[in-house]
Amino acid sequence: MQTADITSTPRHRIAGIIIPGPIGGGRSIVRIVVVGTAGAGKTTLAKAIATALAIPHVELDALHWDPGWNALSITNPNEFARRVAAATTGPAWVVDGNYGQVRALVWRRATHLIWLDYDRRVIMARVIRRTFARAVSRTRLWSGNVERWRHLLRPSHPIRWAWSTWRRRRTEIEALLAQDEQANLIVHRLRHPAEANRVLQELTRATAPAPMKR
Repeated sequence: MQTADITSTPRHRIAGIIIPGPIGGGRSIVRIVVVGTAGAGKTTLAKAIATALAIPHVELDALHWDPGWNALSITNPNEFARRVAAATTGPAWVVDGNYGQVRALVWRRATHLIWLDYDRRVIMARVIRRTFARAVSRTRLWSGNVERWRHLLRPSHPIRWAWSTWRRRRTEIEALLAQDEQANLIVHRLRHPAEANRVLQELTRATAPAPMKR
C-alpha cells in the first residue's frame, strides 16, 4: 500500500498495517475511524471494512440526524455525545464521520484513522453524483429523511459544503494529527480512491486469525 507521509508528524509514517492485539476468535483488535470531506466515500469504505472484518459499523450521520433533518449537535448535543459513546464502547468497530463535538471521544478510542484526502475534483464528482441519485430516487436516509432539490439552496447542502470546506478540512485534519493527543493512532492518509482498496485488503490480511498449528 502506498500512503503519503504526513510531513509535519514523522511518528505517523506508515510502513504497513499494525494491529494492536487479539480479540475473540483469534482476530485482532481494530477500531477504525474514517474521515474526509463530505462526499469522499467515508461510509462506503467504512461499510466495506466492517463487512470484511466482521465488525460493527457506526455511521455518525445516523446518530446525529433526527426526523425532519433536526441536527442533534444543535438541538441536543449531550444526547448526540451519549449515542456516540454508547456506539463505540465495543472492542472493535469502524466509525465514519467528522463531527467535531465527538471527535476527541472517537479518536481517543480508535486504533487506526483512515483519511480520505482526495483532490477536490474527485470529491465534487462523487458528491454531485451521489446527491442527484438520492434526489431522483428519493432515497430514505437517517431517521427517514430525504434529500430534496430545494435543499441545494442551503449552505449546508453536501455539494456546497464539500466545495466550501475542502481546503479547510485538509488543513484542520493535518493540524489535528500533528498533536500529541493523536499519538495513539495509526494513520493512513489516502490520496487516491484506488488506495482505499489496498488498505482494505491489508486490513483484512492483517486481522485474519492466525492459522492453527498442527
